[in-house]
This record gives sequence, structure tokens and C-alpha cells, in this order.
Amino acid sequence: MNGLVAGYLPLFDIYLIHLGLAFSQYIVLRAGVFSLATAAFAGIGAYTAGIFAVNLGLHPALGLLAGTLTGMAAAIFLSVPLARLRGVYQAIATVAFIQICLSLNIYSENLTGGAMGLNNIPKTVGTGTLFVFAALATYLIWAIERGRLGRAFNTIRQDEAVAASLGINITRHQMLAFAISGALAGLFGGLEAYHSYALDPNQFGFHLLITTLSYVILGGRNSVVGPLIGTAILIILPEIARPLAENRMVIYGIMLIVVINYLPKGIADTAIDAIRARRLKARGDAK
Repeated sequence: MNGLVAGYLPLFDIYLIHLGLAFSQYIVLRAGVFSLATAAFAGIGAYTAGIFAVNLGLHPALGLLAGTLTGMAAAIFLSVPLARLRGVYQAIATVAFIQICLSLNIYSENLTGGAMGLNNIPKTVGTGTLFVFAALATYLIWAIERGRLGRAFNTIRQDEAVAASLGINITRHQMLAFAISGALAGLFGGLEAYHSYALDPNQFGFHLLITTLSYVILGGRNSVVGPLIGTAILIILPEIARPLAENRMVIYGIMLIVVINYLPKGIADTAIDAIRARRLKARGDAK
């Protein structure tokens, strides 16, 4: 039994790290911003934390704090030009930002190790630490959803004109969503750096962009449960179908096409809506 648990513990660690990245992607989409920059923020946080440990020899806590703050700073910086853009233009701009960060990581050899990556990072983060931070991130997103900020995000996402008429400062709220997204991505990027011994610049590129977006779209964009379920499915699926693991991106693409066409709200949100409809029907029948 212990051997079975130990065998699947690395998979659980990956789930916890990617759950934080999924929440980073979720919060900006919730605020009506079509940003795909989570991969870039995660890379910034990871390399910052790694440089603090390898090049400067500082305590991991300082590296995590620095990774979180640099991810947040990069997000706030990016939110300024994105405030002038809408829809697909925001997506294109954030994809360009990811490519810029990827190029900087590759060509800044003296600082980041270049194409060879940043190696010999001391592993100071285990399952317990990842679980605590993932639980805190889940609670943060849940608290935002249930509060005034979450309601403002929902209004902006549904109709910016209505949000403006209600006195909601759209630019300020979307900048705040970016700041939260960047902080979460930077934090979990730093956790990944202290968990995996080494960083490869390509791991924070287009593949991670598609992966984090898939978590949210598959699970659902309207509740905290969505990223929890979407991340779990896409992390476990390659393990269940090991012969297909090398074709992971093909599987992701097929699943997204199916979900977008038949479950446009996502698996978790569709199930939640169905449960709510049954409860309302049962109450109506009882009356």
C-alpha cells in the first residue's frame, strides 16, 4: 500500500503545482480578460526563485517571495497595454509576451543558463508544502468568488457597459485580476523550481500555455471546482492511458473540441448546473 502511494506521489505533486497555474489562468478569464500569459508569469517566478537559490545562495522562502513579487510586477506591467485591447488581440499580445520571456531565458546565459537551463537547484519543497500552498490558493479564489470582488469580476465579464454603469472601475479591477494571476503563477513557478532540481526554458512556452488553458476550459470557467476537476482529469489521463502519453497534446485537443461543442460550460460547471436544476425542480414539486 505504501509503495502504491509513493509511486503516485510525484503525480500528485504535479497536480498541486498545475492547480495553482490553473487558478492563475482562471482568475483573469473570470474578470473578462482573454490573457494567456500564465506560462510567462510562471517562468518569471521559477527563474527568479532558481536564481536566488543557485546564483545568490539565499533561503528558499526569499526566493518564493521574490518569484511571487516578480510575477505580480510583470502582470501589472503587462496589464497597462492590454487595457487598450479586447478579445483575440489580448490573446495575441500575451502569446507575444510569452515568446519574449522565453527568448530572454534562452539568451541570458550568464543569468539563466541559456538553452541548457538552470541546474543544481536544491530541492527544498515537498508534497506537504505544495499541498499547503495549493489549499491556500483554492481558498483565496473561493473567497474572491464569494466576495464583492468576485461579483465585480462577473459583471465585467458578462457586460462591461453594465459594469461601468454600476460604477465599477473596469481597468482597475482587471489590473487587480492580473496582479493576482501573476502572483499565483510566480509563486507556483517558484515552487516548481524548488521541487524539480532544474529548469528548462521550453517548459514555460506554448505547451504550458495550452495546458493551463485546457484545465480551465475542460473543468469550467464559472466556479472554483472547474480548475480542480479539469486539472485532475488532464493530469491523470496520460497515466491511465500510458501508451497514449506521448500524444498528450492530441488528446488535449480532441477533448477540448468535444467539451466546447457538447459541454461549453465545462464538465464541472455543467454538472453543478444540472444539480441545481434538479434541486429547484424538486422544491417546485414539493410545493
